Parts: sequence; C-alpha cells; structure tokens
Amino acid sequence: MDRKIIHLDMDCFYAAIEVRDHPELAGKPVGVGGARHRRGVLTTCNYEARKYGVRSAMPTFEALQKCPHLIVMPTRFDVYRRESARIRSILYKFTSIVEPLSLDEAFLDLSAHGGETAAVAKVIREMIRQQTGLTASAGIAPNKMLAKIASDWRKPNGQFEIKPEDVPAFMQDLPVHRLWGIGQKTAKRLTGSGIHTCSQLQAYPRLQLYTWFGKFGLELFKLCRGIDERPVEPDRHRKSLSNEKTFVHNLTSPAQCEGKLPELFEDLMQDLARHEGRGKVRGVMVKIRFADFTRTTVERADLPLALESFRLLLHEGLQRKTLPVRLLGVGVRLEEPDESTDTQLELNLA
Repeated sequence: MDRKIIHLDMDCFYAAIEVRDHPELAGKPVGVGGARHRRGVLTTCNYEARKYGVRSAMPTFEALQKCPHLIVMPTRFDVYRRESARIRSILYKFTSIVEPLSLDEAFLDLSAHGGETAAVAKVIREMIRQQTGLTASAGIAPNKMLAKIASDWRKPNGQFEIKPEDVPAFMQDLPVHRLWGIGQKTAKRLTGSGIHTCSQLQAYPRLQLYTWFGKFGLELFKLCRGIDERPVEPDRHRKSLSNEKTFVHNLTSPAQCEGKLPELFEDLMQDLARHEGRGKVRGVMVKIRFADFTRTTVERADLPLALESFRLLLHEGLQRKTLPVRLLGVGVRLEEPDESTDTQLELNLA
C-alpha cells in the first residue's frame, strides 16, 4: 500500500492568534515573546514582521532595531494550548495515526484512508479555518521528509502535493539544505564542495558519503533520492515523550536557548495532558544538538516536572560545548503504563 502522508503546519500560529484576538493588529508587524529588555527573545512573528528580517529566537531588542514599529505581544500559552487541542481534535476525525511535533504542526498518515489525500488536506484546512479562524498550510507526499518540504511550498494558507511518480524529478533541483537533518555547517560543507542540489549529491556513492559524514552519510544517500522510511508515530505507546525544534538560524547564546524553553515546555505539558494515565513521569531531560552535529542529553530523575528543572538541565548541557545550538528538545521518561489503561485510552481516541 502506498504511503500517504500529510504535514500540517499552522501559519505563524501564536502571532496569528494574537492578530485574530486583536483585530486592530491586522496588517501590522507582530511578534510574540520576551519583553523588550535585553534578555527578551521572540517566540515567533508574523509575515509582516519577517519582511524586515525579524525571525523567531531573535532577541527582542535586535528585532526592534530591525523593525522599530514591531508590536511585541506577551505569550499566552493557555490560549495556544486550547487552540492546539481544537485543531488536533479535527485531525483525529480523519486518522488515529497522528504524530504531533509541537502545538502548531503534526504529521498524519492517511495511507488507510479511502479519500484522495489532497482533497482530505483541503477539507482539514477549511475545518480549521471555520472553527478557529486560523489558517494552515499542508504538504502531501509519500513520506515525512517530502511532506514537510511540501508544506513550505505554498505558505501561507496553501498546500502542495508531491506524488510518488514525481519524486525523482522533484529531487533533481532541490537544494541540499532542504534535506532532513542538514544543518548550516553540513550545508556549507556540501556547497563548498560544489554540491548545491540533490542531483549533484546523487552522483556520489554510499562509500564516499560514509567517509565524509559517517552513518549520516548512508542516510543522505537515501534522502537525496527522496527516500525516507521513518513512520508516522502516534506517541501513545512511547516510553518517553518529548518535543524538539530545529532552528533555521543557530542559537548563539544561552539567553536565546532559554528563550525557547517555555514554548517547548508548554508543548510537552499538552502532550502529557493527552496521555494522562499512560505512565507516570520518572525523569526529565533536555536534548541539545550543537552546530557541529554532536548531541548531548542531560537527564535527571530527582527534579520536579517544572520549567525551572529544564532550565537547570539546559545550562548543564550548554557547559559541555561552546558552540551554537541548532536543535533543542525537552522530554520526560515514563513508567510502563498498565495495559488495560492503554487500551481504554486508545478506544477514547478513536
């Protein structure tokens, strides 16, 4: 059976909610996040702000230098969680195989759905618009990597489909930096060798890519051909829950890293709320991927489930290397759930 994957991505989710709830902000550059003092960091911003070079994870003072008339709204995670729950309830009407990535994006596996996938994606997006007043973009493809790439193709409020028969042609001119797992350093290394597109990367054999990048080189051999075998993973059977974010621009200071924690923490708390009864929390952890692609995980079983615990773990992890950060994640370890409890919750989700 052919895989039919949708990547759904809400358009400027937090900022869009603020504009929806404050109509006087329509058409104006809006950011959401830290206060205007030196340590404040933006969580996100709308497209009007991005025209001035403003972006997420940017210190607020720097964003205001680029766009002096930027309107900075405080975060309201209770509202964002509520809207995210409404959106996920819509997704579960179409499939139980949903892999939430954060409050504002998710993968859906519609392989067993009888409908035409692009039409289903359009219906989902319209239901979200009608019920929340927010817009979403969608990518449709045979695997997760291509679906995520496709969801960026016609943003905002659009969708794009990559059909299985179109994958080889689509990959030819795709820039290598769009591949899953490629960061700024790897992209720079590739382009420095004259490798700018996937067709150019396809010219290199597995052994050469392994020599350059180790095990990740074997993944690159498949990814540059549009092959991604990762399944869409509903997290009801996981022994851990986590949320992570890869940043387009590396985080270059502890303050920037700390500024991303509240969003990740709120995402994690929502996931835990949905999984109540599927195992008690027995440990908290922070994952960091540095600019050189090395990773470190800091985990403790003696800390409470609180934002401050993740701050402590973050700073412990950042002391291990003095490099920019390209990915941050927060998570919890779970005790094994009781089998009868898990079955009941699965029925509730259906």
